[in-house]
Amino acid sequence: MTDAPPRVLYIDDDEALGRLTEKSLGRMGFAVESACGGDAGLARLADACFDAVALDHHMPGRDGLATLAALAALPAPPPVVYVTGSDEGRIAVAALKAGAADYVIKDVSGSYFELLAKALRTAIASAEAHRAREAAEAETRVARDRAELPLREVHHRVANSLAIVGALTHMQAQTLADPTAREALEDLQRRIGAIAQVHRRLYSSTEVGSVELSDYLEGLVAELNETVGGAHIALEAVPARVPTDKAVPIGVIVTELVANACKYAYDGVPGPVRVTLRRGENGQLRLCVEDDGIGWSGTGAPKGTGLGSRVIKAMAASLQASLAYAPGGRGTRAVLSFAA
Repeated sequence: MTDAPPRVLYIDDDEALGRLTEKSLGRMGFAVESACGGDAGLARLADACFDAVALDHHMPGRDGLATLAALAALPAPPPVVYVTGSDEGRIAVAALKAGAADYVIKDVSGSYFELLAKALRTAIASAEAHRAREAAEAETRVARDRAELPLREVHHRVANSLAIVGALTHMQAQTLADPTAREALEDLQRRIGAIAQVHRRLYSSTEVGSVELSDYLEGLVAELNETVGGAHIALEAVPARVPTDKAVPIGVIVTELVANACKYAYDGVPGPVRVTLRRGENGQLRLCVEDDGIGWSGTGAPKGTGLGSRVIKAMAASLQASLAYAPGGRGTRAVLSFAA
């Protein structure tokens, strides 16, 4: 059993040449139909499927370029080989720009039919390769989407579990009379919340391999404004996507720096804290947390237990980032620089 011959529609207002084309290409292994003029060709394409179209330029009424434009608007147009005269190079270029796969110079006394057959075979093969590539890409997208659905469900469950742990930590803190122990549990609750925010972003996103950092920081700052007593935290962030494994330490660092500013910068009195995310000249991201309080240069003994400072250093090391406290000026200004 052999494959069916390629089906070709030849569109030309010259009926005699159409019959000659049917016979000549038929001897070369094509199944050819001819249509007299552009309108007749478009009507035939609406009724039947063809593997390729050979389209003449000079036709009364709807010429070749007008027919080509109408053909290109079809849902799945076959490839077109444009047929021009020997002195019509400009028209051939216009046809290629309009979507023709190739062109052939009409010269029935020479090797015109052989050249037309070769151009048609090449156009058909290219169209088949394009369809195969599109089908493979579609299968890849479907497979990726199927793989991401369970992963989103994992992130959803992790976020819910972390929310439960955070709520239990908060409940435990409320039962403690020791202010130091209660403060430690509240700090732990905020760290859990920073990690949970990442997973919440991931299960609601179409991209599970990365996080839009500006959106993540917006959600994190909103939570911190609610959980840190007397906080006035403002955010200004440029759009930037970072890998998922970077978002968690970034969130923990921001949580620690904001909590420190709210606890120590104003001696317990509410004051402003600003979080900014910008791009540096070298393409790195610069994350800044600053306040207008009593100021700390990053040297000397930290206030509190010092656990927060150790957490910040560990998270910065995991990011391969540099953390610097800007000297001078009012208040504390911590700047984290890292690659996106």
